Amino acid sequence: MTHPHTHAAGRRTGNPAPHGGRSAAPVPPVVVPRRGPGGRRALVALFWAGLVAAVLPWWLDTPAGSLDTAIALTAAGRIIGLVAGYLLLVQVLMMSRLGAFERSAGAERVSRWHRDVGATLLVAVLAHLSLIVVGYAVEGDTSVPGQAGELLADYDDMVGAFAAAGILVLLGLTGVRALRRALPYELWYHLHLASYLVVALGLGHQFSNGAQLHPPGPVRTGWITAYALVAAALFWGRVVAPLRFNLRHRLRVADVVAESRDTVSIYLTGRRLHRIDLLGGQHLRWRFLAPGCWWQSHPFSVSAAANGRWLRLTVKVVGGHTADLREVEQGTRVWAQGPSGTFTAAHRRRERALLIAGGSGIAPLRAMLEELPPGAALIYRARTPDDVLLQRELDWLAQERGTDVWYVVGSRADPGPRQVLSAPGLRALVPDVARRDVYLCGPPGLVAQSVRAVRAAGVPGRQIHLATFEL
Repeated sequence: MTHPHTHAAGRRTGNPAPHGGRSAAPVPPVVVPRRGPGGRRALVALFWAGLVAAVLPWWLDTPAGSLDTAIALTAAGRIIGLVAGYLLLVQVLMMSRLGAFERSAGAERVSRWHRDVGATLLVAVLAHLSLIVVGYAVEGDTSVPGQAGELLADYDDMVGAFAAAGILVLLGLTGVRALRRALPYELWYHLHLASYLVVALGLGHQFSNGAQLHPPGPVRTGWITAYALVAAALFWGRVVAPLRFNLRHRLRVADVVAESRDTVSIYLTGRRLHRIDLLGGQHLRWRFLAPGCWWQSHPFSVSAAANGRWLRLTVKVVGGHTADLREVEQGTRVWAQGPSGTFTAAHRRRERALLIAGGSGIAPLRAMLEELPPGAALIYRARTPDDVLLQRELDWLAQERGTDVWYVVGSRADPGPRQVLSAPGLRALVPDVARRDVYLCGPPGLVAQSVRAVRAAGVPGRQIHLATFEL
């Protein structure tokens, strides 16, 4: 069934306190201003410029003319090897969690780039390996297995290069969507860290055997400088910036409040919280320094806009780690990294927005409602009434921010929810949906269904925002 609520129906007029006695964050008097896409476009331009710079030395050093089969194969292998080396550097840079990088592109977009570049890198490495081995075999009139054995035995650092290729294949398999969903997040995350081994194992053969990188000169110096800059970015993003953040703010657990049978809100306090540049919809990576929790970190969005007094994240229990969070004691130290993400009101393209949430996906959208211009619309999908989270606050925001809220409750098979999350249903509830930004957060099935519906309703792809956290 569908429970429609609008800002004119049944709203409390005060500032309601969420469960646990804390008052909800006050609605800011100023709407968050929009930020343009200039930073993202600059990164894309830098990527293509870097790719050209990576292959340009080969182009300049290779004389024009007809090539026999062996030379053509090895030439193609060397070009693709340069591309693969460059993509590997880009991959590591995207894993650096460098604040400026994630603020420009957004953690969600960086995650998608990381996935796409990773797939391209795997193909490039396998193509490079195959073309070089076959090219050398044709040139030396030997078998492919024999040539592979000769490379391993007689060429410096080739054992490491073959091992790096094998690790990339393993990572590629764990990236297959079906297998990725079957693996526990913790196992997938730690397997993913093996990508650093790819850099360590594959680095040597580039400089000991690479036709462009082996001779001393500006090309070799340029590649060494690129590796040094990426290593510095990785050290800054993974070590220095988190250390500064946590020494400055010293976050601790203030309270853990049950929102439903399988969802809790965790309130955090600390120092100088007003200095955190945090927007509703952004996430941080949280590491709770408690027994059973300290050794892993997970990305969770804040579920209330910044107020300078406390932070809150609302977490659904879906595994061992999130189950342990229900038992975290007051005073537990918390190591955080971020904030990250462009899933915010500041990155809207239109003045009005439609927000679609499912289950605990309401958390970032609830925080975002405090910073969007008045007149937003929210469709909240839940299986049962007990699964509706933060309803008191949503009802209050509906009144205070002029927001239309619909609680769509029922199973997937019910005709009501299916009708609402269809193109005609969305146009019936929100007639100007095509002229709004649409923010989606929830289970993958709901998000995929909603994307199809809003596209069919005429919403351009650039106005659709998704919350995904992978890195």
